[in-house]
Amino acid sequence: MSELAKEKKVKEKFFTTRNMVSCAMLAACATILTYIEFPTFIAPSFYRFNVSDLPALIGAFAMGPLAGVLIEFVRSLIMLFVNPMNPSMGIGELSNFVLGCAFVVPAALIYRHKKTKGNAILALAISGVFMSIIGAVVNAFVLIPMYTKMMSIEDILSQVPSFLPFVDSVFELCLICVLPFNLIKALVVSVITVFIYKPLSVLIKGMN
Repeated sequence: MSELAKEKKVKEKFFTTRNMVSCAMLAACATILTYIEFPTFIAPSFYRFNVSDLPALIGAFAMGPLAGVLIEFVRSLIMLFVNPMNPSMGIGELSNFVLGCAFVVPAALIYRHKKTKGNAILALAISGVFMSIIGAVVNAFVLIPMYTKMMSIEDILSQVPSFLPFVDSVFELCLICVLPFNLIKALVVSVITVFIYKPLSVLIKGMN
């Protein structure tokens, strides 16, 4: 079988009605979880902590990395349309999509080669570190420069927690605040995933 035929077969296997329903349900859960958020002690208040990547991670583990990307995309699209007057002008949604994919796709790719609890933990650890590094780089060179069109860099740095007075540049903000913020987020989502994935995967695979 040629590579093109194999790729077509994989797509046909994924794009079934049941898979689409599963992804839609998980995207809805991710959207709800987006609203359950709070600031963290380590980053400026506009970096809001939530576990909305959890459904995408569950979907990616159960149905493959494409499912994770689809769930992240639908979640971000919904958030963009339900709140069109968002002061971030879509930057937050773009950030959530890019970093969400950077987290769930590597984890799913690693996990699918050996579906054991140990390999799942390894996949989550590697992808969590990868996402955190990508997050720091993307914030430094893309997202924060985009934010400065609405808010000066001085105003952004003024929101750094008071116990970090030495943070006075974008580089330091991303290294000392954004990187740990994403590591903490990845850790929390990973721990929850380890405990709830198996029972949920039985439900999802049962639907499929």
